[in-house]
Amino acid sequence: MAALDTSRTTRIDHARSALAHSVSPRTWRCAFEVRAADATIAPALRVGLASAVVFVGGGLLGFQELAGLATLGALSSAFGRYEPYPRLAGKVALVGVALIVFVAFGGALGAAGLPMWAQVGVLSLAAGVASAYMNAFRLLGPGPVILVFAATGAAGYTASASDIAAATAATAVGVLVGWIAAMLPALILPLGPARLAAARALVAVGSLERVGADGVAPAQAAIARAREVLAASGRSRTEHVHARDLAALLDMADDAVELWVAEGDVTLVRDIAQHERELRKLKRASVLGGVADDRSSGRSELPTPHGVLANGVSRLRSGEVRHTAVRVLLASAASGWIAMAVGVEHPLWASMGAIAVLQGLNFTHTVQRGIQRLLGNIGGALIAAVLLAASLGYWQMVAVVVVLQIAAELMVLVNYGLTTLAVTPMALLLIGFTSPISPDAGISRVVDTLIGVVIGVVIAAVTVSRADRHHLA
Repeated sequence: MAALDTSRTTRIDHARSALAHSVSPRTWRCAFEVRAADATIAPALRVGLASAVVFVGGGLLGFQELAGLATLGALSSAFGRYEPYPRLAGKVALVGVALIVFVAFGGALGAAGLPMWAQVGVLSLAAGVASAYMNAFRLLGPGPVILVFAATGAAGYTASASDIAAATAATAVGVLVGWIAAMLPALILPLGPARLAAARALVAVGSLERVGADGVAPAQAAIARAREVLAASGRSRTEHVHARDLAALLDMADDAVELWVAEGDVTLVRDIAQHERELRKLKRASVLGGVADDRSSGRSELPTPHGVLANGVSRLRSGEVRHTAVRVLLASAASGWIAMAVGVEHPLWASMGAIAVLQGLNFTHTVQRGIQRLLGNIGGALIAAVLLAASLGYWQMVAVVVVLQIAAELMVLVNYGLTTLAVTPMALLLIGFTSPISPDAGISRVVDTLIGVVIGVVIAAVTVSRADRHHLA
């Protein structure tokens, strides 16, 4: 019994320290950190292209009311931004299928006329499923919140079976456009993701001279990641000259690290780093100066690419995936029902705020996302209020949404707060395509987000893993 009490006290202390971390000045300062990010323009443009195509097609064909839902389908192109194209094709398809299913599900809820408290409960269950699905298949991008947002948008639009069919069909068209937009770069640079991964590995190797011994493990991990991306790119080392060049270059990077560790010799480190700039150029031919000719044998084998479906199904049974899904379910339901009790207009927005916060990699990341989302929502709500008050026409709204979408994608790796600054008005304008929305919705969004963030952080603190100690550093 004493051992049990000690364990319980330790867990309570761990949760208490987590809550203290969430309000410390240092935590809030870190939330304003702006990170360096590379290779963000191309993914942002392909998402913007997919959205623009859907909007223009919907406008010209007279389906303006469905354009918002179709654009949510097109946002499937925002997932897996640096994945090799064969793997990206499967992952974007998995996201697209989920979006179609959630829109149909949300449409059915709307047509059934469920009371709001029941909608919150049912969509919270769906949020837990979405979290498990996204995490198990490692569908990196906007996360499960986009599935719940799609279901919520469909619920607000549909009132009959024909509405459900129309919303689902529009989303499916958007998914197809998004998939095509995601795969178009493969026609120009089939080894683009492998080149980028190799360039990042060379940057890590080149940093050894500056960072010292602490940079060895990150450099080796970056090289291993580059090999894995190259192996999954569908280009055989023996059949494709440029693939052989990249494989040989990664062998040289390994040699450079080993030589630096053994003798402190930076000659090869400096030589290998010179190829980084060339790898970032938009070229599909082998331009690495005959590296493969110098090392044609290639001493290392590329790893066997992992199967997205098989690994994802296996991870569905993992305790970590289930733990996160349960946390998302609890936070979503609690936030939505508390928002209803307070009397806010859109309680499901509170649920989505909690879901977004719990996408953090650890508790520290969760708190930072919460702070960034709250502050970004405040600024975004002001932008949204101005835009909604301007009573924009369809084509004006299209132009604004596309610009905001591209801005959000450009900022996503820089600072989540800046991303939310663009996402908040974009989301509100998307709702405006399917149902009337007033400038006051921006204020409601801030209140809902505050509830969702607080509930999400509290639940994250109470359920924080004992192994998660980043916030104690």
